[in-house]
Parts: sequence; C-alpha cells; structure tokens
Amino acid sequence: MYERFYGLRERPFDLTPNPRFLYLTGGHAEALSNLQYGITGRKGMTLLIGEAGTGKTTLVRAAIDAVAGPSVRCVYLNNPVLTREEFYEFLARKFELSAEAAASKARFLFELEAYLAERHRAGGLTALVIDEAQSLPHELLEEVRLLANFETETDKLLPVVLAGQPELAARLEHERLRQLKQRVALRCDLAPLDARETASYISGRIAIAGGDASKVFTREAVQVVYERSGGIPRTISVICDNALLNGFAVGVKPVGSPVVLEVCRDFRLPQFRTADLDVRGQKEEEEASAEAAAVEAAAEPEPVRAAARGDGRVRPPREENDERAVRPKRVDRPDRGLFSHYSKKKRFRFFG
Repeated sequence: MYERFYGLRERPFDLTPNPRFLYLTGGHAEALSNLQYGITGRKGMTLLIGEAGTGKTTLVRAAIDAVAGPSVRCVYLNNPVLTREEFYEFLARKFELSAEAAASKARFLFELEAYLAERHRAGGLTALVIDEAQSLPHELLEEVRLLANFETETDKLLPVVLAGQPELAARLEHERLRQLKQRVALRCDLAPLDARETASYISGRIAIAGGDASKVFTREAVQVVYERSGGIPRTISVICDNALLNGFAVGVKPVGSPVVLEVCRDFRLPQFRTADLDVRGQKEEEEASAEAAAVEAAAEPEPVRAAARGDGRVRPPREENDERAVRPKRVDRPDRGLFSHYSKKKRFRFFG
C-alpha cells in the first residue's frame, strides 16, 4: 500500500522469517555460525536462547537454508506442544518411515536407527530442529535427549537444535533435566539490539526493499523506535510498518517522531530507560577494558609490577632459554577465525 509512496519495491518490515532480510549483529552472526557448525559438525545438541522477537526463527531458517543440499535432511518442528504419540507420528512422517513406525515407539526407534545408520554410511546428514522449544513438555524433552543418543563410535547420527526463549534455559537448570543439559555441546544467546544496531536494522531492511532510509525515517523517529521497542527486532518491525502506513495516510515523508509516537501509544508501548537499554554495551566495554588491563599488566617489567603489588620485591630476570621464563599471561578469546567467512556482514549506515 505504501511502497510506491516511499520508493520501495516491497514491504520491508513484514513479520515473516524471510532470510533475505536477515540482519546480523555480532551476536547474531556468531549464533548463525554455531547453528551451522552444530548441524554440519554433528555436535549432538545445540541450544539457541533469545527473548521473543529477537530473531531465533529467522536464524534457524537461515541455518537450514545454508546447510541444505542433496545429502542433507533437516526435519523442522515449530509447534512442539504435542503428546508423545503425536511427536513420534510427526517424526515418522517427516523421516518417511512406515505406518507401523508412526503407531509404535518400539517400531519407530528400530526403523529410525536403521535409517540414520544407512544415511550416515552413504555420507548423508540428518538433523532435527525444534523451534519454540520452551513449550516442549518435560516428557518430550527427555525423548529428545534419548533421540540425540543415536551415534557411532565417531559421530552423532542425529544432531539436534533446540531454539527457545529464556524459559528453556531456566528449565535446563532443573535437577530432572541435568542429563539433557550435559549433552548441550554448543550454546548461543541472542540479546536485543543497541541504538546503532537498531538504526542499521531499519536502514538495512529498507535498502533490501529498494529504498533510501534517510528519505523514509528521520533520525528522531529512529531514536523513538529504539526507545519504545527495547531493541527487539520484531517490535521494531511492527512499529516501523505501522508508522509507514500512518505516514502514507497523512502524506508525511520522511516519517518523523510524532507519527512513531502515535503508533507506540496505539500499541501501548512504554519508553524504556536509555540506561536499561545500554547496560549490555557497558558490560562489554568493561570486560574489554579488564582484558586489556590484564594483558598490559602482564607485559610490564617486573619492577613496575612489584611497585603495583606494594611489596618492593623485584624478581631477578630469567634467561630467554630458561623454560621457567616468565611469559605474558595469556588471555583466552573466542576463536572466530574458523567461521570468519560467516562474520563478514554488510554494515548499513543510517545516514551517509
């Protein structure tokens, strides 16, 4: 409806999990890499945690699309509120097992094990991806754990991805689910976007839809979107889509903060405090500063460190070939080199 008015080829803020509109922050890029590695590396169980609307389903679909191929079969379940019998019937149909397997758990397990072993010998990859996993009944979480036990001496035959809201992570802390938690080989958590990422998210989607962000929203409008959405991508899209519709109705271009505020009032969206929104960025800066200080302190000469200790003791220098020679303290950092090609994402600048 408003596309032509704002110079767009298509609507940029639809709520469907379209991988074309996937915006990768550093955390999202790392999560996508983990999902792909968890599936292709047969890592057993991979856990993706994020608040509602942070992009879990879009990431899961992007990962499935990325690993897709003739020898890959990913079964995707996005409504796991099922009984045990319904769960096995669903899997039997998706894995194309017999009708008897859909009606009998024993028959299902027998046929599935043979199916997975045959595909593995042929070089195939089979995976199970469960979205909205926080809604899985306890008995099904236990069934999923047992399904993940299919393995050879060297490989897992059925890698499993569980994507869900923080309630899922809380449930895994329960004593009854300790065995499932121990089988989680990879875990990634999605955080809300900060102010800069929110602007990039908006401008990136507009660019993909063929528009110019600076001619669609003002700076002030983007700031209001960030403050009222809390950095949640789904809420950002809802606000922007309705703001464009209202702006088109009154003939406003670019959309300013008054139009956005009107939409937020209609949706009863309160204003988040900036301090609350930026706490994640502050923590990251503090951690980075602590790491830098540790590296700098380790590299300082011994007299300087002795003065810092306040004991006045200076240890004699060691020879370079002495195995006991003091070396700078190592500060471990995540090795991103393995997945560097996934981290190269296009950055969108909102203005200029």
